[in-house]
Amino acid sequence: MNKIYNPVREEWPELLKRPTQTINDIEAMVQEIFREIQDKGDRAVAKYTSLFDGVSLSEVAVTPSEIAEAETQVSEELKQAIQLAKTNIEKFHSAQKTNKVTVTTTEGIACWQERKAIQKVGLYIPGGTAPLFSSVLMLAVPAGIAGCNEIVLCTPPDKQGKVNPAILYTANLCGVTTILKVGGIQAIAGMTFGTENIPQVYKIFGPGNQYVTVAKQLATQYGVAIDMPAGPSELLVVADNSANAAFVASDLLSQAEHGTDSQVILVSTSRELIDQVELEIEQQIEELPRKKIAEAAIENSRLIFVEKESEALDLINTYGPEHLIICMENEDFYVNGIINAGSVFIGNYTPESAGDYASGTNHTLPTNGYSRNYSGVNLDSFTKSVTFQKISEIGMQNIGRAIEVMAEAEGLQAHKNAVTLRLRNIKK
Repeated sequence: MNKIYNPVREEWPELLKRPTQTINDIEAMVQEIFREIQDKGDRAVAKYTSLFDGVSLSEVAVTPSEIAEAETQVSEELKQAIQLAKTNIEKFHSAQKTNKVTVTTTEGIACWQERKAIQKVGLYIPGGTAPLFSSVLMLAVPAGIAGCNEIVLCTPPDKQGKVNPAILYTANLCGVTTILKVGGIQAIAGMTFGTENIPQVYKIFGPGNQYVTVAKQLATQYGVAIDMPAGPSELLVVADNSANAAFVASDLLSQAEHGTDSQVILVSTSRELIDQVELEIEQQIEELPRKKIAEAAIENSRLIFVEKESEALDLINTYGPEHLIICMENEDFYVNGIINAGSVFIGNYTPESAGDYASGTNHTLPTNGYSRNYSGVNLDSFTKSVTFQKISEIGMQNIGRAIEVMAEAEGLQAHKNAVTLRLRNIKK
C-alpha cells in the first residue's frame, strides 16, 4: 500500500481521488441499449442477455419449482444465518417507522403529513463471482415493511440459465413478488420502460458495476427514481495504538476483495500501527481466495499518517467514506465530529462485515463521496411524504388577506381571486 506521511491540505484532493474510470464510452453504450430495449422490449433484453451473460433463455421469470429446488440446495446453517440477519434487519428498519404528523398552524388550519409506500420498486442484485444474497435482505426487507405492493427483483443468470440458490431462497423468504433472470444494463432498462415480461417500476435500488451505475443514472432521465449514485466499494479506517493491527488489516482486506476498483484507506496518528497493519496485510492477503482482486484494490489504497486528531477528522469528512471504522482511544471525538459517512463502525469488535450481513443496519450506501449529500438506504427510501391540509371558514379569514397580498405582489391575479371569492362568500 502507498504510505503518506503528514500530507498538506493542498495535496488532499489528489491523495483522496477514487479509482473511478471515465464513463464517456460506457454512457454511449448504455444509451444505445436503453433505446433498443425501449423500442424492442424483450427481444432486445434476450439479445443482450445472450451477449453479456452467454446464455439464451426461453423464459426469464423464475418459476415456483426453481424456488423450491433452490430451497433444498441451501444448507440449514446458511438458512439459520439468513434468518438471524433478516430478524435484525427487520428490527432496525421497523423502528424507523414514523407516525402521521399533525399540526394546527393557525386556528382553523389543520396540516398533516403521512408516509406512503412507493407502489412498485425494482431491486437489482449482482450475480457473478460474489452473488450478493445479503443485498436481497437489505432491500426486500425494508420494502416489505414499508408496504410496497410490487417488489421486482432482477439478477443475472449463470451460463446454465440458473440463479444462485441463496438469492432465490432469500428473495422468496422476504416476499419478493417477481424474480427475473435479467442482469446488467438490460435489467435496469427493462425496469425503466417495462417489457412484455419485466414490470415497469417507479424506483430502482441495488448495487452493481460501473455499467449498472451509469444505467441507473440514465433511468432517472425517464422518470424513474434511484436509491443513490453508487460505485465501487470503499472503506476508511481511523485507528491509533489502541487498535488491533490484525483486525484493521482484515477490515481493509474485506473491502478490497469486493473488486479491483475498490478503495481502502487507513488514517492513523501512529506510525507504528501503520507499519504493523502493512505487515498484517501482506500476511493475510496470501490466504485469500480472491487474492488477485484484493491486490489490485490495494494498489488504489493508502496508509496515511497525520499528527493531530483534528486533522484526521477533517480528512475523513473531506473524503466522505462509504464505510468508516473508528478504532481510537478518543472515539467520542470522532463519533461526535463525523458528518460525512455512509455507515460508521465503532471499536475493535465492530467489523464492517457485521453491517454487511447481520447487525441490522443497511449496507446499501453512498460511495464516491456522495455521503456528503446522500443517506444510505433506509425505510424512508421506500416511501414518500404526502402533505394534507384542511381550512375552515375561520382559517380562511385568518390567512386569506395575507394570501391576497402575496399573490398580488407576485402578479398572480388568479391566485388572489381564488381566495377573494371565498372571503366574499364567508362575509355573506
